[in-house]
Amino acid sequence: MSQDLFSALKNYATKLSNGEKTPAEIASALNHWLKESGDSIKEKIELEVSQSVSKMGFAKQSDLLKLQKEIDEIKKAKSTPVKKASGKPKVKKTVKKAK
Repeated sequence: MSQDLFSALKNYATKLSNGEKTPAEIASALNHWLKESGDSIKEKIELEVSQSVSKMGFAKQSDLLKLQKEIDEIKKAKSTPVKKASGKPKVKKTVKKAK
C-alpha cells in the first residue's frame, strides 16, 4: 500500500511539473484516493474482526438484544394468567361404580 501511495504521489508530481495538473486538482485527486483507501481498509478490518469474534464464539450485541427480547416475551406470557373460554374453572366429575 505504501508503494501505491508513493507511485501515486510520484505520478501526480510529474503531472504537476509538466503543467498538466494544477496543485488544487492534484490535492483533490489525492484526497479522493485517500478517502477511498481509508474506506477500503475500514471494511477489511471490520470483516476480519467479525470473523475473528465469530470464531471465538462471542455473541454480537444485536444477537444478545434479540435473545433478551425473547426472554422478556416468555416471562410476560408466563406471568399472564390464562382464562378458560367459558370463564369458569373446569371441575372434574368422578363417577362411582355401583357394586
